[in-house]
Order: sequence, then structure tokens, then C-alpha cells
Amino acid sequence: MRHGPGDEKHAPGLLLHSAGFYDLTVWLLSLGRGRGFHERFLELADLKPGETVLDVGCGTGTLALVAKRAVGPEGAVSGVDASSEMLARATKKARRAGLEVAFSRAPAQDLPYQDAEFDAVFSTLMLHHLPRGSRGECATEIARVLKPGGRVLAVDFEAPAGRRGRLHRHGGMGLDEMIALFRSAGLHMEDSGATGIAGMQFLLATRPGFRADGPQTGDRIALF
Repeated sequence: MRHGPGDEKHAPGLLLHSAGFYDLTVWLLSLGRGRGFHERFLELADLKPGETVLDVGCGTGTLALVAKRAVGPEGAVSGVDASSEMLARATKKARRAGLEVAFSRAPAQDLPYQDAEFDAVFSTLMLHHLPRGSRGECATEIARVLKPGGRVLAVDFEAPAGRRGRLHRHGGMGLDEMIALFRSAGLHMEDSGATGIAGMQFLLATRPGFRADGPQTGDRIALF
């Protein structure tokens, strides 16, 4: 965690308090194919058994639970969100599913994790909720908690012209802006483009480093 107790708290951005409405919105965006929606994200991130994974802005925890099934008992998944209501629902989902996921409450700009802790980080439909001045801090924090050779997958969409402010207080999040954010954080761009779901776009980037199986430019990062 970068900031000590005496540091100014970061504004978490637009908090969503209605966990049920959030799940309904995701269901609508996925055209009722929620599991396939999240499986597509796992495909882009290329999760492997035994990996450590963080879902930033995890909401009600659905993606984190799907990720836990993918990494298996030897892997570990954490989820972080600034909304206590979202985390309460996420915790109930994990308990019902019999899955162990560590959920924590914190802003995305000040992640409560050690440096180089995760093989993969997700940020799905979260960046557009942050004030524009805080998005770079979030990208820097994601880069910090990635292992050398770790990957991040980011997914988001840009608000249609004329509707900014009605959809989200801080507007949308275009692909060019995402690329610029993560490049500035020192990450290597691997891939980007359309997810094929509801107009969402993805970015896949890696933290430069060295892996046990040889030198790498970095594993892929996917942001949602």
C-alpha cells in the first residue's frame, strides 16, 4: 500500500450502492449470458491454474468467483471495491458457491496489497467511474502490484456522444485513453480491440520483467 495513515484519502469515484441493480445491469449488458460474458474476459486474460489474481473494482464478485474456478485450489483470487454494499453481496455469493476469495474495501487508487503480488489483474467496467485525475493513479497502482512478467486486462466502453453525464458522472473511457494510461504506468501493450460484447473494448498489457521460463517483455494485462 503506497499511502500511510497520515496521507490524504483518495476519492473513490462514483460508488454504486445498489448491488442488485448492478447485477441486473451486467445481465442486461451481457444479453442474459452472464457466464459467457465473464468467460470471455478469462479467455482474454489467459488465466492458468495456480495463478494469483486481483479483480480491481470487483463489484458483486461474479468475475472473481469465475476466476477462482479457473485458477483452482492452488491459485488465489482477491477482489477489491470501494463499496461495502457490493462487497457484502460478493461475500455472500462466495459463501454460497463454496469458493474462497479474499474481498477487501479500498479505493482503486490505493490498493491494499504488496508490490509484485499478482500474476494477473482485472479492471472491468470500472475506470470510467473514476474522476479523470485519478485514473492515472489507478493504473500506477495496478502496475505496482503486478509481478514482473504479470498481466493486466482492462475492459471498458466510451459513452455515446451527447449522453455523457447521464450514463456516468465522470463520462466514458475510450480505448486510446486506456492505452495512454497504462503506457504511462510503464506497462507494455500486447493487444487491444473490441471484446465482441455490447461495444466494450479491451486492453491487454504486461509488466516488463523476467519469468522462470525465460525473459519476457511482460505478461498480458487485461482491463475491463
